[in-house]
Amino acid sequence: MNIPLNIDWQQILLHLFNFAILAGGLYFLLYKPVKDFMDKRTAYYKEMDEQAAARRAEADQLVKEREAQLSGVEEEIRARRAEAQAEADRAAQQQLDETKKQAEKILAEAKANADREHDRMMNAAKRELSELVVASAEKAMRESKTDSFDQFLNIAEGGNAHDGA
Repeated sequence: MNIPLNIDWQQILLHLFNFAILAGGLYFLLYKPVKDFMDKRTAYYKEMDEQAAARRAEADQLVKEREAQLSGVEEEIRARRAEAQAEADRAAQQQLDETKKQAEKILAEAKANADREHDRMMNAAKRELSELVVASAEKAMRESKTDSFDQFLNIAEGGNAHDGA
């Protein structure tokens, strides 16, 4: 069967049949294994992606936990800092109280020393005054002794005490 264009339908059908056999053979020999390989590869990468997402979620969770711990630590640091400040204030107040006690003690000792010095000076002044009074009295007695003695003698002799003066 020849066709005017030199087309042999039998040859075309044979080529089509060969092509169908070749396509079927290639499908079973190449396409299916390649498709299975690609499916496995896709599944592998999908699994890796899921693992990465899970790890990312774990990392995010760890970050949140660490942030919570850090905020807890910051609160603890603030609390300890406040406690240390309170302790320092107590120590400063205690030192101030001790200093006040020492100052009061020093003032009391100074007052006692001043009182003792005052008493000593007053006693010394009294002694000096007494000595001066005694010395003045002795001097007055010596001076008046002769006048008094003379008056006494005049009176004893029967004379008038006013006459001799």
